[in-house]
Amino acid sequence: MARDLDTDMQTLNAVLTFAQNRDFERAAALAEKTLASGFEHPLLFNVVATRLENEGRFEDALPLLERAVSMAPADVAARNALSLCLQRLDRPGDALHHLEQLLKKHPDLGFAHANKGNALMALGALGAAQISHSRALQLQPDNVAAMAALAAIAARRGDHGEVRVWAERALAASPGLPSAVMSLAAAELASGALDRAETLLQQLILGARAEPSDRARATGLLGDVLDAAGRYAEAFDAYSTCNEALRHSHRRLVQGTSVVDLTRGLTTAITQFGPHRWSTSPVPEATSSDALEHVFLLSFPCSGTALLEDLLEGHPQAACVDAHELLTEAAAQFLRQPLDLAPLVAADERQLGVLRSSYWDGVRNAGIDTVGKVFIDKHPLNTLKLPLIARLFPHAKILFGCRDPRAVVLSCFSRRFRMDPATYELLTLPGAAGFYHAVMAFAQLARPLMELRWRDVRYESLTTDMTPQARAIFHFVGLEWVASMDDVASRLQARNRERSETERWRHYEAALQSIQPTLKLWVERLGYAV
Repeated sequence: MARDLDTDMQTLNAVLTFAQNRDFERAAALAEKTLASGFEHPLLFNVVATRLENEGRFEDALPLLERAVSMAPADVAARNALSLCLQRLDRPGDALHHLEQLLKKHPDLGFAHANKGNALMALGALGAAQISHSRALQLQPDNVAAMAALAAIAARRGDHGEVRVWAERALAASPGLPSAVMSLAAAELASGALDRAETLLQQLILGARAEPSDRARATGLLGDVLDAAGRYAEAFDAYSTCNEALRHSHRRLVQGTSVVDLTRGLTTAITQFGPHRWSTSPVPEATSSDALEHVFLLSFPCSGTALLEDLLEGHPQAACVDAHELLTEAAAQFLRQPLDLAPLVAADERQLGVLRSSYWDGVRNAGIDTVGKVFIDKHPLNTLKLPLIARLFPHAKILFGCRDPRAVVLSCFSRRFRMDPATYELLTLPGAAGFYHAVMAFAQLARPLMELRWRDVRYESLTTDMTPQARAIFHFVGLEWVASMDDVASRLQARNRERSETERWRHYEAALQSIQPTLKLWVERLGYAV
């Protein structure tokens, strides 16, 4: 039976009118009924998806938005909604792709630049994110989301004066905006105004404006304030409350093979091949970059790689990228489940060359200039991609962060990461300790097999004796010591002395008691006092 076009258009207008009047229930009910009748339109998919998102059902909303974009690739509302849904599902790379497609045709959309900035922030590209948010404000001077994001970027960089400028501007326009409140509280914490920081966070947690995710992260930040005040039992309770809320809201991440089981599977799989099978392939000139050296900062999260990156990034001839998934294509090809590393070991230079090119394309797309520089790829859990690194980049150098395992696990437990299957494991002490044990066991076994140029860097030695340690690290990666590095090393050592986190775990020794048997092996193996 043929459809009545006039009736369908009237229905679309009715759905649009309901939505514009913020009567989302009636809009979604009519849209759902119309879709069920066989009439499809991007607006209908978008409206139904909005209701699902309001219910927290982002996985269910995603295919509807993908369908809307496939029907109408140029539809601004549909593609923007898809990018926002992907962001909510912790897929910032995919969100960024759609935003870039949108901005190619509509470069003056301020909200799209702001959303692009948020995706870049999630990917760790703070410089590019700052540019996007600044552009959003040029186009929309009243874009509060961009103001709040610039405050968050400043907070992550430790520029607390800049935090206050942007956070207070955002709060003047939108009182109680959760992200701006948290940035301002972080600045107060850093300046030692603990009472002020606590008041801001308590008001946010108890207020009506915060969503569950905001309350969770504000509670975690409150834990940092309580920790700084020496109220360790209260701090631990705050961290636990934060993490339990994050576990609940991200429980979808535990579907399928866990990252711990994957790590154990990798550990078994690499033993099937001897050292000569991993790092025998040369790097063809056609698929290499123009970098002087290629360095990977690896380990387990919170093991000192951030300090290493700060140190190396201070050198004028270093180019760093932080937490970019540059090996995604290679992992998708060779680390699929069920795990079989034989195809990776047997891969020929043509296959490997394509994947090297993809890697360096990702570096360039991140805005990193590697020409004539030492390129540093910092992503601690790329430890689990050592088989890929050995096959693709046999001449790369590895800096491997080492730190007291008790400090590592506590730091992981008390930090708010972007959620993915790996960081989900860090939301409980047993989960973090078990994952740490699995990763370190894998790294210990992989190191002699991969035959890469490798240097361990002990966090405690670096923080207490910065300049001599830094000189040795620079020599290893191929960077000459320059006069400006004396100031960088002194500043970093002073900053870490102020934080004084080396023995922080001792304040939580009772809480860590249950995981001590798991960590004892590594405490002893790495040479720390029991």
